[in-house]
Amino acid sequence: MQPTEFAWVVPADHPAFAGHFPGRPIVPGVVLLDRAILFAESLLGKQVDRWQIGNAKFLSPVSPAETLVFSLQATPRGAIAFTVKSGARDVASGSLTAPAP
Repeated sequence: MQPTEFAWVVPADHPAFAGHFPGRPIVPGVVLLDRAILFAESLLGKQVDRWQIGNAKFLSPVSPAETLVFSLQATPRGAIAFTVKSGARDVASGSLTAPAP
């Protein structure tokens, strides 16, 4: 199965920038995870109440107005593996698992 890609332009006025960090705003990792979860739900075609984060690595800071590409792929074990890039730069990676019904 081929990865599915989703693009997201980080809003320059995202509320997370107010405190993270004044003078040099960067996107908090939790915002990247939230966006990965939203894209995973889109990939699955349903909302999931409680995702489990198998792992998450944050490799490079993200600034306001950057365009990110999230690449998601279902794994044989039922998880959703994701990577995030800004251009050629790796930003984050990890895996998400939806709880069993």
